[in-house]
Amino acid sequence: MPAAVITAVFAHTHHRGAPHGRCLPRPDHRLRRHAGGRQLVDGETVAIADPGMLADRRLILDPLAHHGLNPEDVTDVIFSHHHPDHTLNAALFPRARFHDHMAIYRNDIWEDRDADGYQLSPSITLMTSAGHTAEDVSTLVTATEGLVVLTHLWWTAEGPADDPFAPDREQLRAAREKVLALGPALIVPGHGAPFVPSASTPV
Repeated sequence: MPAAVITAVFAHTHHRGAPHGRCLPRPDHRLRRHAGGRQLVDGETVAIADPGMLADRRLILDPLAHHGLNPEDVTDVIFSHHHPDHTLNAALFPRARFHDHMAIYRNDIWEDRDADGYQLSPSITLMTSAGHTAEDVSTLVTATEGLVVLTHLWWTAEGPADDPFAPDREQLRAAREKVLALGPALIVPGHGAPFVPSASTPV
């Protein structure tokens, strides 16, 4: 099977009240929230996972340009869930199909489908993984490193063990165990640097 190339990983920080990561207070008591996206290339498929909130859209667009790609070249956008810090910049990609847990959206077409097992390309597959929200989707990528899982089941390598947004703690645990059972070489969490799972990875 061909290996997809993970060509960029953008920085993430956390929501208000997050026990890990950084929330930067401003004088008006709002908080800066950064959630960029991850760029995946597999043959003719160019996918962006979670094009969310950023201080400057160039943080998404410049890595594309570095690889000779324009926003119009992006074929697919994946939403791990529908919180705005993971979706806000989706409209940067006018020709893309948009994927969530239940459908594919493009222009005025809404195509119902279950995300579980859906293949965007030979090396990029979606997996439903309810945990952080009831509608979570993880992205499984066969990359040169091995299996890479992009997921919000963990915010960072440290967890948190108990996600304060998770509606069902046992559902979160089951989804984490499901991912770890796949034997991923690398996990790319919702708001942190990629990490190699270990015995200390929270479930």
